[in-house]
Amino acid sequence: MQSPNRTFSIAERANELMRAYSDTASPHSYEIWFTYVAGAKPFLNDAVKNALKSGEKLTEEQIEALYDAHLSTVRLGVQAERAGTGMLSEIEQVVAMIDDALGSTTRYGASLQAISEDLAAPQERSGLRDILEALVAATREVAANNRSLEMRLRDSRGEIEALREALERVRVETLTDPLTGISNRKHFEEMLISATISARANESPLSLVVIDIDHFKRFNDTYGHLTGDQVLRLVSTAMGEQVQGQATLARFGGEEFAMILPGLSREQAFEVAEKVRRNVEARELMKRSTGESLGRITVSLGVAVLRRHETATSLLDRADTCMYRAKGSGRNRTVTDLDPAEAAALSDAA
Repeated sequence: MQSPNRTFSIAERANELMRAYSDTASPHSYEIWFTYVAGAKPFLNDAVKNALKSGEKLTEEQIEALYDAHLSTVRLGVQAERAGTGMLSEIEQVVAMIDDALGSTTRYGASLQAISEDLAAPQERSGLRDILEALVAATREVAANNRSLEMRLRDSRGEIEALREALERVRVETLTDPLTGISNRKHFEEMLISATISARANESPLSLVVIDIDHFKRFNDTYGHLTGDQVLRLVSTAMGEQVQGQATLARFGGEEFAMILPGLSREQAFEVAEKVRRNVEARELMKRSTGESLGRITVSLGVAVLRRHETATSLLDRADTCMYRAKGSGRNRTVTDLDPAEAAALSDAA
C-alpha cells in the first residue's frame, strides 16, 4: 500500500512528464503518465519509451492508442464480445447442420418405409431391381449427407475451440499481472474473499502473507525500470518455489505481493514466509548486459491468520500492518499477528 507522500510524489512527477512529453493534458494522458511513473504496467512503460524515440511529444492520437492498448477495460470487453458472438454464430451453424441431418434421416426413413411396403407386395424380377436401385440411391444419399455433416462439424469444432481459447486468454489477461505471471490485484481480492468465506464455512485455518521489497524505489531509481522488473520477477519466482496446493500468489501493488494460504496455521504460514524471505535474500542480482553484480535484495513480510467473523478487508489490513512492523523493526524479517502476550508465553515455554 503506497503512502500518501509516495502517491503525491508520483502525481507530481506524472504532471512534469505530461507537460514535457504530451500534446494534451486529458485525463487519459494523466492516467498514462501516472501509471508510467508508478511502474505498475511494464508493457505500458516500454510502449511509451518506444513512442518517445522519435524525439517528438506524444500526440493525442498516440495517447489514446496507448490508453486503449494498456489501460482501457473496453478493449478486453470488445475482445470478449467478439469471441462470444463468434461462438454463438458457430453454435447456430451446428444446430442448422443437425436440423439438416435430421431432415435427411427422416427422408431416408420414409424411403425405407415405401420400399418395405413395395416389397410386401408380389413383385416381378424387374420390379425388385427398381426397388433395390431406389434403396441403394437412398442409402448413398444419406451416406453422402453424413460425410458432409461430419466434415462441417469437424470444422466447426475447430472454430469453437479457437474461440474458446480466445475467451480464456481474455479471462486470464484480466486476472494476471503481465510482468510476473501471477494474479493481479483484481484476482487477489476475489480469491481472498472466496477463501475467507470458505474458511469460515469449513471452520478451517486461513493465513495471509503480505510481502514488500525493501528499498525498492531506491533500487529502481539507481538501476532503472528494466532491472527493477527483474527484481519483481525474482520475488514472484521465489514465492512460487515455496508454495504449492491451493495457495494464490499475487502482485497487488507496485512492489507488494501476497500469498493466500488456505488450510495453513500461523506457524505453517510463518515457515513458508521465512523460506520465501531466505530464498530472495540468497539470490544475487546480475546486470544481464554487463554481468555486473548488483548485490542482493531483501523483503519484509507480514503474516495474519483469519479470526472468527473477520472480513477479508480486515485480514488484509492486519497482514499489511504486520509487514510494516517488519519494516519498522529493521526490514528483512517476518512479523506475525501473534499477540505479544501469547508470543512471550511461547518464548518462555520454549
